[in-house]
Amino acid sequence: MTTKQNKNYALPIVMMIILFGMISFVTNLAAPMGIVLKNQFGISNFLGMLGNAANFIAYAVMGIPGGILLQKVGYKKTALIAIAVGFLGVGIQYLSGHASLESAFIIYLLGAFVAGFSMCLLNTVVNPMLNTLGGGGNKGNQLIQIGGSFNSVMATFTPMFVGILIGELAKANITDVFPVMYIAMGIFALIFVVLAIVNIPEPNAEKSAEPLGKLLSGALKFRHFVLGAIAIFVYVGVEVGIPGTMNLFLSDPLAGGLDTTTAGFVVGTYWFLMLIGRLVGAFIGGKVSSKAMLSVASLVGLILVTCAIFLSSDTQISLPVLQKGGTGNLSFGLAQVPINAMFLVLAGLCTSIMWGGIFNLAVEGLGKYLAAASGIFMVLVCGGGLLPALQGFVADVAGYMTSYWVVFAGLAYLLFYALIGSKNVNKDIPV
Repeated sequence: MTTKQNKNYALPIVMMIILFGMISFVTNLAAPMGIVLKNQFGISNFLGMLGNAANFIAYAVMGIPGGILLQKVGYKKTALIAIAVGFLGVGIQYLSGHASLESAFIIYLLGAFVAGFSMCLLNTVVNPMLNTLGGGGNKGNQLIQIGGSFNSVMATFTPMFVGILIGELAKANITDVFPVMYIAMGIFALIFVVLAIVNIPEPNAEKSAEPLGKLLSGALKFRHFVLGAIAIFVYVGVEVGIPGTMNLFLSDPLAGGLDTTTAGFVVGTYWFLMLIGRLVGAFIGGKVSSKAMLSVASLVGLILVTCAIFLSSDTQISLPVLQKGGTGNLSFGLAQVPINAMFLVLAGLCTSIMWGGIFNLAVEGLGKYLAAASGIFMVLVCGGGLLPALQGFVADVAGYMTSYWVVFAGLAYLLFYALIGSKNVNKDIPV
């Protein structure tokens, strides 16, 4: 029966896995777009990261309403709404390439904000939908892992592709990235039609007799959850800030001095190492505790970022990446990059396993408050926009590597949470 069910749902399963990747594709478009915005509009690093900030701030606005929408209309309709909103968000970003110079930047930010609504909704839908389409159990979990892996693949691919499209940095323009937007809108349109036509099972959305407000306040009574929610805010900011600022640094002729294509592939390597780290984390997750994994990852991340901050950018090291040759053709070889970039790329191995570790530690012992806690977590994903913007501001004022003290502080907090803050001291609360 399970085999038949999985066979019948092969097409929507593929669509959901692609959506898993689209979350990463659209989200990770914002950071390399900062390079385009900087050069087209002559703006600061802080303003260049505002597109990324707009994308993530949408989570703060839509996190709780998204959960309410899910309860009212179900998973399939929520997914269709999310896909339509995603198409609209990317479409608005596309229109910014045709707008006047005075209004193009504002229109792009609006598009990034709308796209963020979609990504927030999709994040609440794709995991339970894949689990249900797989029939639950091990098969459902396997599909979620496949979706997560494809998510990481798209995170690796996006900065590389954008780097190729930008070409010569001095001529970078929003219109150069149109092919990415065409792909995104085309995929959204295709998946919308498929999901609208195909009959698929609806995941069970458990409804609590208690009002949402009471459940939210109940979750916030747990110290380890509150500190864990802050940890999610910090973690997403660290995860996005490391490669986002590195892309700006490497592409700056007065800093990293790399062409945009090579810089994009170096940053893509960070996301590739996150994929490797997630696969390793999944393999050892049954044997190593979340506390141990988060502690080690935070400590090693601190060491790597410290090395990046203090070592001179004048020191070059060879990294194996795709790069653009003198004739404009792409070739694989050793690229000379500042040694700082090597340590920042390696930090991808550390950030890869942090989300799962933080989530597991934060929701331990929450019982009936788990669903409300998940909604709060989704709101605090906005850290992925606010902390990188802060880092961009510090980069404007004090330099790129100095800005990584923001990341250092974030990793220090995550280490504190793993060692001390994650302990449940509220076991007396009925759950």
